[in-house]
Amino acid sequence: MTARRGRFVRGLLAGTALALAAAGPARAAEVHGIPIHDDRTYTVLRLDRLEWRARDGTDDGLLWDARGWVGRDRQKLRFRFQGESAGGDLENAEAQVLYSRMVARFWDLVGGLRHDNRPHPARAYAVVGLKGVAPYRFAVDADAYLSEKGALSARLETEYDLLLTQRVVAQPRLEVNAAARNVDDLGRGAGVGDVELGLRLRYEIRRELAPYVGVSRVWKTGGTADRVRAVGGQVAGTAWVAGLRLWY
Repeated sequence: MTARRGRFVRGLLAGTALALAAAGPARAAEVHGIPIHDDRTYTVLRLDRLEWRARDGTDDGLLWDARGWVGRDRQKLRFRFQGESAGGDLENAEAQVLYSRMVARFWDLVGGLRHDNRPHPARAYAVVGLKGVAPYRFAVDADAYLSEKGALSARLETEYDLLLTQRVVAQPRLEVNAAARNVDDLGRGAGVGDVELGLRLRYEIRRELAPYVGVSRVWKTGGTADRVRAVGGQVAGTAWVAGLRLWY
């Protein structure tokens, strides 16, 4: 009788476990009386790059790239502010506001607006893109832009965090910008316009606070390079950088 009772109890426990698994996490939480917090609203703020750039052949300058989001796991409102100055003059300034929706594990489809105050003339864009983590944990940010003048362009950014120790992280980074046609008033040619390849080494005092140093190399290509040469500018350059990464 005892053995039979033991088999019955084990069978009952196994059946209960299978029923809970079939019902999903929400049902299991109801059975155990535990409140569920898997769809909370979160706010994330990140200053990915705030760096001083010592550039060869041109004035030194400051670069910033701040982004964040408000929302839940599947839907978010994203924002981004980035820009660069050189010699005390503002060269680039861009703001984006995007709606984001998860379309696959680790991937979000985004759409929204972008506005550039610099370079002149100021311009607005519609944005559609894909953000996520590719295999081998490469962070990918791919966006297409349609300007108010009907010009189509695109940007691809990817980076990878290589942990050298628990606190020291090497981060290679690639950015590519391209345009579907010439945009003469902004000095851009059709095709791939510029490529930037960088490497930063940061020390995480804690995950939310990390100073870093690094190097970045930029190449102007194609029609964009031709326009830069025509005004006496450099089509390639190296910048040594030192900065701070913050996260909240």
